[in-house]
Amino acid sequence: MFLRRILSSLAALALMSGAAMAQTKVTIAVGGASCLCYLPTVLAQQLGEYDKAGLKVELVDFKGGSQALTAVLGGSADVVSGYFDHCVNLAAKGQFMQSMVVYDRYPGFALVVSPKSDVKSIKDLANKRVGVSAPGSSTDFFLKFILKKNGVDPNGVGVIGVGLGATAVAAMEQGSIDAAIMLDPAVTQLQGRNKDLRILVDTRNQKDTLDVFGGEYPGGALYTRADWIEKNGKTAQALVNAIINTLKFIKTNSPEAIMAKMPDEYVGADKALYLQALKNTLPMFSETGRMDPKGAKAVLDVFSQSNPDVAKANIDLSKTYTNSFVEQALKVTN
Repeated sequence: MFLRRILSSLAALALMSGAAMAQTKVTIAVGGASCLCYLPTVLAQQLGEYDKAGLKVELVDFKGGSQALTAVLGGSADVVSGYFDHCVNLAAKGQFMQSMVVYDRYPGFALVVSPKSDVKSIKDLANKRVGVSAPGSSTDFFLKFILKKNGVDPNGVGVIGVGLGATAVAAMEQGSIDAAIMLDPAVTQLQGRNKDLRILVDTRNQKDTLDVFGGEYPGGALYTRADWIEKNGKTAQALVNAIINTLKFIKTNSPEAIMAKMPDEYVGADKALYLQALKNTLPMFSETGRMDPKGAKAVLDVFSQSNPDVAKANIDLSKTYTNSFVEQALKVTN
């Protein structure tokens, strides 16, 4: 009996070590990991969801989505955790990227005025300096859309890359820029220290997103080259399973429980402010991971208004995303 137990234990250990050896390595390039818009990607790792799915995931943090995208296009990363709108923009250039799962149903962008600036309206931004995470990132796309929508020539505005976290907050408080496209927790942190902070546009909730875009507008997603997905279907499914399980955790747990799982360096010293930012952000997370075709169409409409090349490209939106992995994940987890 004793020998049988030992043999059983050894067999179990062999299976476990075999599973560990069989783990598939995936590198995910994140367009600003400290930003709450990317929380599901980081939280999935903190919860061990990637491991459970048989993946060994390395998260590589970048200043903005454009740099994360460059890493995947260059082959140094496999998948982008970034905004879906890049898939639409690249399709106009004949580069085919595809979203596998959408974790943000709202973009979460806020156009915030520096406490040291006298800007009172979007029209006042003409000839001013405005911060974005990085030139060519989704924050940059959003800024250009908002400017054009309000009759301001984007070419007459100085666009400065300031990141999404502490560097953006510092640039705003020092007055080195007049305004910035920001996301939480940076917005809430800046607001906590500047009670009269002026926010000109806010898409952290459904109402303001509908006001700005006329419909829901998908934000963060896991996306990559369409040929990578075709060759790595099992890995893609495992990644989606991990994100779907994480979205369920977010839906069924308190903000305090979610914050407790996040890395200390992302939460920072002021836990109360981070918690408030998290509460502000929770409505933007998807409950299903599905891409709403109307949301994808809204992204195309926005880009068509601000980018003539996209308007002329006759893009087939169905090739920029797939819900097949999400549907399979939901079957398994429901």
